[in-house]
Amino acid sequence: MIDTIISGLVHGNVYALVAVGISLIFGVTGVVNFAQGSIVGFGAMLGWWFISVLGWPWWLALLAVAAASALIGWVINLTTVRPLIKAPPIAALLATFAASMVLDNLSQILFRADTREYPAPLPTDNLPVGGVRLGTSDAVAFGFTLAAMVALWAWLRFGRDGLAVRATAADPDAARQMGVPVTRVQNLSFLLASCLGGVGGIFFGMYAGVISPYSASFTGTVGFIAAAVGGLGSIAGAVAGGFVIGLLESLGIYQFGGGFRDLFIFGAFLLVLLLRPHGLFGSRHAVVSEPMTGTFLGAGRPIRLTWWHWAVLALAAGLAVPLLGGPVLSSVGTQVAIYAIIAVPMTLLAGSTGQISLGQAAPVAIGAYASALLVMRLGLPFLLALLLAGVIAAVLATAVTLPIWKLDGHYVSMATLALGYIVLSVIRSWDTVTKGAYGLSGIPSPEVFGLPLLVAEDHYQFDLVVLGITLFVVFRLRASHLGTVLASVGSDEVAARSLGLHTRGYKALTYAIAAFFAGLAGALLAHQYNYLDPTVFTVQMSVLVLTIVVLGGMNSPFGAVLGALALVGLPEALRLAPDVRILLYGIVVIAIIRFLPQGLWTRRA
Repeated sequence: MIDTIISGLVHGNVYALVAVGISLIFGVTGVVNFAQGSIVGFGAMLGWWFISVLGWPWWLALLAVAAASALIGWVINLTTVRPLIKAPPIAALLATFAASMVLDNLSQILFRADTREYPAPLPTDNLPVGGVRLGTSDAVAFGFTLAAMVALWAWLRFGRDGLAVRATAADPDAARQMGVPVTRVQNLSFLLASCLGGVGGIFFGMYAGVISPYSASFTGTVGFIAAAVGGLGSIAGAVAGGFVIGLLESLGIYQFGGGFRDLFIFGAFLLVLLLRPHGLFGSRHAVVSEPMTGTFLGAGRPIRLTWWHWAVLALAAGLAVPLLGGPVLSSVGTQVAIYAIIAVPMTLLAGSTGQISLGQAAPVAIGAYASALLVMRLGLPFLLALLLAGVIAAVLATAVTLPIWKLDGHYVSMATLALGYIVLSVIRSWDTVTKGAYGLSGIPSPEVFGLPLLVAEDHYQFDLVVLGITLFVVFRLRASHLGTVLASVGSDEVAARSLGLHTRGYKALTYAIAAFFAGLAGALLAHQYNYLDPTVFTVQMSVLVLTIVVLGGMNSPFGAVLGALALVGLPEALRLAPDVRILLYGIVVIAIIRFLPQGLWTRRA
């Protein structure tokens, strides 16, 4: 048990460094920096390169990584956060998501994707403590964290720049009027936070022993969870949250095995959100604006199509693609259609109500496994299983997040992120039903009214029909009284509440609608590829869906189809490598948010 606790503290030490950086930036800018985890990963890879390839001593590599990471953080602030500082925080949050994708894939291109052994410049088991052997590397990591936290506290408490940081965090407008250089303070917060993240990456590599460009991405996510558990904006809370999460992770693995790690971490996070949403050390009034809700569309309006436009598009998509493109283009078309089915209802959730979902892969996974099991185990016909998969996804996804809907918007966004990891953990661990990491194979192909869909052209045309139904339903909802209510919720939630609207209930309803169609898309995916495993439904899928919605226009259902065509269809058709593709995603999203925030299929009013 002692070794389990020590292991938890070692992990928690890295989580604390990441969480402090996230809280520091959030306190100064009001932006949740999702690129912090990528800085951890890039710092780990840079440390490997300096030590293993260049042969530098560990202390020099540590200084170099700290400086390089600080520079990266400054560039991220300069390109993705500072230009959007006047926009609602959701714009900068999405931009940091995109920056994370760029940095992760740049790391993969520079250092290659393979896993490699991390150098051990310091002993790892030469210090006996209570029957457990620690290493000098652990002592250095703990010492660095302790020294960094004490120095940061003293600097914030007594230093001139530290007082400027506190003043900016309290009220940036008032601080600016009092002569505080707010822009310089924001740059400084990114420099310090990124420096801590990069150093945390080196310590992560030393402890893990093996790394790859993506190996620290989960550490960044858990660092964000630790910051939220401790209280966003609270430095002490970030440290405490890091160690609490580290201990919970180790104790959960000790008691139940590694398959339940995510369930413990994110289940505990949901519990904290429910009981103390502002965190263990956070203040109820620390979050003065919503960092994960709202829209940055300005006065944009979706471009309308006439009936004959729709007729031409339907004929072109339904007949020209399979006839002229054959099975290859039809296979690409199925992927475009499936992602479009997920993204189109998200325009109601993210565009109309202004509520962001960071875990939309969860209802996709629920629908995929539900449909496959209903057909394989219970022998239900495909069409019935398809509809039930949507219902099951909507019910389960909404039920898990139901207690959270009474909270403010950004807490719900956090809950959807947690839901994505919880669903993956259940799928990996429930071997008797889902076959765990081995996946489900032999899933029957779709059969519609007795007609089997065996070739890519058949799958594509059926997916196109489902997409058409999805578009019809979403457009009808937007034109209805319910659509008007949802738009009012997104435009001004406070005013909507003052008029007696139960805004959180409407958001929950919209989330359930989006989850239903995500479940349908998951069922289509399962039966057309005849195989499922948990690696399909990652946070990258959720980010891709959100990226599609942003690219097309968060308030434009047809724009979501164009976004899927651009971000899924075009890279598949051009056979771009996955790392280049995601690098392109990130650059496109940053450019869209910065220069065309209304999206591709929205005109300025």
